[in-house]
Amino acid sequence: MSAGKQGDSLCFFINGKKVTEDDADPETMLLSFLRDKLRLTGTKSGCGGGGCGACTVMVSRYQPATKTFTHYSANACLLPLCQLHGAAVTTVEGIGSSKTRIHPVQERIAKAHGSQCGFCTPGMVMSTYALLRNKPQPTMEDITQALAGNLCRCTGYRPIVDGCRTFCQEANCCQANGDGNCCRNGDGNPDTPEEPQLFDKEDFLPLDPTQELIFPPELILMAETANPETLTFYGERTTWVSPTSLEELVQLKAKHPKAPLVMGNTNIGPDIKFKGVLHPLIISPSRVKELFEVSETAQGVWVGAGCSLSELRSLLEKLVPQFPEEKTELFRALNQQLGNLGNQQIRNVATLGGNIVSAYPNSDLNPVLAVGNCKVSVISRGRREVPLNQDFFMGFGKTILNPEEIVVSVFIPFTRKGEFVRAFRQAPRKEASFATVSTGMRVFFSEGSRVVQDVSLYYGGMGPTTVSATKTCAAIIAKPWDDETLSKAYDILLDELALPPSAPGGKVEFRRSLTLSLLFKFHLEVLQKLRETTLFLQNVIKDEVPEKISPLPREIQPGLQEFQAVSKDQSAQDPVGRPIMHRSAVGHATGEAVYCDDIPKTDGELFLGLVTSSRAHAKITAVDVSQALQLPGVVDVITAQDIPGKKFRPMTGQKEELMAETEVSCIGQIICAVVADTRAHAKRGVAAVKISYEDLPDPIFTIEDAIEKSSYYEPRRMIERGNVTEAFEKVDQIYEGEMRIGGQEHFYMEPQSMVVVPVGEEMEFDVYISTQWPSLMQEAVAETLGISSNRVTCHVKRLGGAFGGKVTKTSHLASITSVAALKTNRAVRCVLERGDDMLITGARHPVTARYKVGFMKDGRIVAADMEYYSNAGNTIDESTLVVEKILMHMDNVYNIPNLRGRGAACRTNLPSNTAFRGFGVPQGLMVVENMINDVAVVLGRPADEIREINMYRGPSVTHYKLEFSPDNFLRCWDECKLKCDYSARRKAVDQFNKQSRWKKRGMSIIPIKYGVAFAESFLNQAAALVHIYKDGSVLVTHGGTEMGQGIHTKMQQVASRELRIPTSKIYISETGTNTVPNTCPSAASFGTDANGMAVKNACEILYQRLEPMRKKDPNGSWESWSLIDSEPVSSVLLCVLRGEDLYMDWEKMEGRPGAYFTFGVCCCEVELDCLTGDYRTLRTDIVVDIGRSVNPSVDIGQIEGAFMQGLGLFTLEELKFSPSGLLYTRGPSQYKIPAICDVPLRFNVYLLKDSDNPHAIYSSKGIGEPVVFLGSAAFFAIKDAVAAARSDSGLVGPFTLSSPATPERACLACNSQFTQKIPTSKPGSFKPWALDI
Repeated sequence: MSAGKQGDSLCFFINGKKVTEDDADPETMLLSFLRDKLRLTGTKSGCGGGGCGACTVMVSRYQPATKTFTHYSANACLLPLCQLHGAAVTTVEGIGSSKTRIHPVQERIAKAHGSQCGFCTPGMVMSTYALLRNKPQPTMEDITQALAGNLCRCTGYRPIVDGCRTFCQEANCCQANGDGNCCRNGDGNPDTPEEPQLFDKEDFLPLDPTQELIFPPELILMAETANPETLTFYGERTTWVSPTSLEELVQLKAKHPKAPLVMGNTNIGPDIKFKGVLHPLIISPSRVKELFEVSETAQGVWVGAGCSLSELRSLLEKLVPQFPEEKTELFRALNQQLGNLGNQQIRNVATLGGNIVSAYPNSDLNPVLAVGNCKVSVISRGRREVPLNQDFFMGFGKTILNPEEIVVSVFIPFTRKGEFVRAFRQAPRKEASFATVSTGMRVFFSEGSRVVQDVSLYYGGMGPTTVSATKTCAAIIAKPWDDETLSKAYDILLDELALPPSAPGGKVEFRRSLTLSLLFKFHLEVLQKLRETTLFLQNVIKDEVPEKISPLPREIQPGLQEFQAVSKDQSAQDPVGRPIMHRSAVGHATGEAVYCDDIPKTDGELFLGLVTSSRAHAKITAVDVSQALQLPGVVDVITAQDIPGKKFRPMTGQKEELMAETEVSCIGQIICAVVADTRAHAKRGVAAVKISYEDLPDPIFTIEDAIEKSSYYEPRRMIERGNVTEAFEKVDQIYEGEMRIGGQEHFYMEPQSMVVVPVGEEMEFDVYISTQWPSLMQEAVAETLGISSNRVTCHVKRLGGAFGGKVTKTSHLASITSVAALKTNRAVRCVLERGDDMLITGARHPVTARYKVGFMKDGRIVAADMEYYSNAGNTIDESTLVVEKILMHMDNVYNIPNLRGRGAACRTNLPSNTAFRGFGVPQGLMVVENMINDVAVVLGRPADEIREINMYRGPSVTHYKLEFSPDNFLRCWDECKLKCDYSARRKAVDQFNKQSRWKKRGMSIIPIKYGVAFAESFLNQAAALVHIYKDGSVLVTHGGTEMGQGIHTKMQQVASRELRIPTSKIYISETGTNTVPNTCPSAASFGTDANGMAVKNACEILYQRLEPMRKKDPNGSWESWSLIDSEPVSSVLLCVLRGEDLYMDWEKMEGRPGAYFTFGVCCCEVELDCLTGDYRTLRTDIVVDIGRSVNPSVDIGQIEGAFMQGLGLFTLEELKFSPSGLLYTRGPSQYKIPAICDVPLRFNVYLLKDSDNPHAIYSSKGIGEPVVFLGSAAFFAIKDAVAAARSDSGLVGPFTLSSPATPERACLACNSQFTQKIPTSKPGSFKPWALDI
């Protein structure tokens, strides 16, 4: 309807420069405009749905009524370009640059080591910057709120928080600069040597608010125009109209009742992007003043429906102190919910009216508004007021309002004396997460009485819409507010809010129990208020008031990061062992660091979209691409028939199809690809391809199905030492158990990205790609195209995270993209959307294990028999290797004389799983640690005692006959217990649990022994190419790829030491197959070990070659020695390192599969809310033996990041599949990785001192993977807290708690009186919403 028409000009400013757009398309978001049109690529695309914060920018507007400016953070991916008329946008490039000056925010995050892969860093910077524009001296609460909507998969958040903490009012404390030895600690001994610090805040630039960009005067004049005009913008498929008066808005809506009103775009935007919804007309009422008016009356306050949720929150915070407490009960309840609703970026743009009329079933605000007797004023041809009650919400996304009606304002009334209003919610993650169940509750008493005059209960998450518990309320009214009344109410409520066992969203038992436990919380709070308030007579509450359930603690305290200072004899110029900032940190923070999708487009470049299977097990009967080829912009469709070379990739001895031709074996399997001139056109082309299927019988989804049908990949493995069968006959006790560990999505912040460019002659191709293994990509592209590898050059600048997920799957995508480039003879770019990435590329393997353990009464474990089954998915990938790694680590740190392990990778019809940080070890160790816990419970002994009894001591031999010394591990264990004050805190936890019924604390201490390197020797080789130029500058290239682990930084340090020159003279540009061939993957925590030795050897040889020049001119400079024109000396050297001979012989059940062990111990303490399952990690102490750290800041960052990833794996992250095998969790709104709210409130990391490792560079150790498993300490602490809750209910002995220990699992395991009331549906009697994978 809109093509060809000329619309109005859009005028706004970006980074102080005017932008006039004459052809603004309503479907264009600010993010794509910034990146594609303006080449401002510092703003990143992470998820496209406002859930990750990578695209955060600051929007500023002028308010003519108050002559003030507003500054707020927003997600550029959800911000329609057409919405920005008259706004000033600031991106990360606009606040500072390495070419001019960097902003203090950028500097502090960089120098505090708050950047690893750096992909999330610009978003972190902009969220903090927007906060500081409004509040130059924020509190820690302000900072954590501002960053709640920004996800990071690398750092663990602690260094980001520490960098931002330096802006706080309390930042004058010496703790805030990263130095744990605070003056408050009371150690005033001046002779105590000063501990080294990761950074010094004294080096930081001061924050000067007067130096920020001014708001453009031209926009002030625009805003003050007396008669603004209606704006209309015409796009390819959609028209955007922005009226300026309420009258015109009413007329537009009457004429186009189906046209949505868009202001924040947080509801309509995701529907358009993810569900393919098309709106021919969009109405934007953001310039209609009546929608933003606020007026107070004697009864309450009218708030304009267009007010953002942040503005509403500020308004309520301002009103609360102005009125007596009894009048603001509703205001405070709303404010509490607003603090948890969405994130700061979402609240800044989402509106009150939009939140109401979107009528989400699990809305946070609607239950509270309804319970508070709020109402909306709506207008169409006339005005009317409509109460927000159970009749208002008609169904999923539906209200009682007519299509043409517009909500103008919302009335929020004052409360009365004797009226109490509370809001509660439970969500999968504490912040930035849709609620599982939300509720608003109100009760009214007459003065001096505990008899209920009125009560109202509304719930979200208990049906297709917000529901009222009217029958329950009727049973409470006119009754005294006491246990007896409420006890009867629970039974009525359970019947009234029934959910079928197959209800959408699942978690049925949990949701039903939450309705009861949240009402119980309300009951307790009301009893407390009745006792506290002076409005009531003293004899109203005579009986004892139960415990007050205070919120879980949330303030993040400064932590300790202890590491060994370098020797006093070490040269000041030698950077090895010092906490050097990541070499790209400033580039990360300024947005100047270039990632794959930041590379400028070439002329004629095409974009590739993937067509994937919608069936899990079926024959392909037809592929119809005709409709796709007719769409605008679509150039071609690529199928398997177009592949000139190999149509498959060999994987561990088996073949994996690149594109399915005749049969599909999972939902998400690639069938073909569409190439078009833009991303949007490619996406529409993909949707237009029609695939016809014939379903095949009996798909296999679960491990149990696979075991039943013997569906395995070969080889299956077995390893044994001693005689397990005989040993079981001689033990005092035997216990059998099972452990289930769920999978985990990699969720690297940068999605899979690549650009394949035909060079134009002799079948040569350049591949720019985000991968851990450039040589594999080169090989894959060459074999797929049927050309030799010397025609393919693979370039890797950096990766925005990988964690094992950018190896095998990336090679498939690169192969398909290269076919498209060959066929079209044009550059082709493929960047997966987050949902497609999660659907296609697989995850960590879910594992189910069964174990039988025999032990003596004194706690000695004599025999253990373990069976491990992993859900490998529809292709083999590296699944059998993962099983082998599980078996090689099954002993952990325990010397079990008779030990047997069997492992199998199960073939199923789910997307193929792949390598993930830890490579099976976290799942395998989880089983043995759970087994140890069970033994402790059976014997009634503390778990740490059983661990100590069974640890390796003295010269030791593993179950695969490898000799090693556990001495450093034992040092880690003792030091961790000492540092965390384990004994005293254990007693304090037990005391807390005796005094608290509904909140429990738990504590655990967990060890790890992790073998570093590849078990296959050929993967441990490395090479480095070093150039010394005439000006003395040095270019280093090596085989490792930089993905946040700091390998380039460490290689710079190595070269600096060996060449005796400053790091400033050394540059590392990229990893390329044309400079260092036949590289091995950057994986297995071995990148620094292998490449470091190659760089070291190369530099040593080059330094020796310069010896004649140094002798000739002993007082000369490095630059003069490098001027070697007159000397026949080569200044270029490629050095190849063979690596150690490692192997594993499964026939003999012996080998040396690792070069050495990295040891670590972690102690965690948690506090658990037994009524909701929510928990906080109060404190985490980690001691790790990493030898002599090459770079303590990088290594501590790796430890913290790995721990947080493990915390996600074991307590938070859940992959959910439909009964037909479709992955539900395809983005940050459904899949929750740890956020800043999940950081331990006190997070201490200690590197073991005086440790050596002869097997690696400078006596260091690999650290990327081992600490992931230590996140299980939080799981076992939760299990400890759950055990305390169960004992209060009379339940003792071992119990099953599967991983992850989500709030749902923890709450149900507590087995409170409320969960006991929930009837359990019999498995098999219904079709579950999600599979139990």
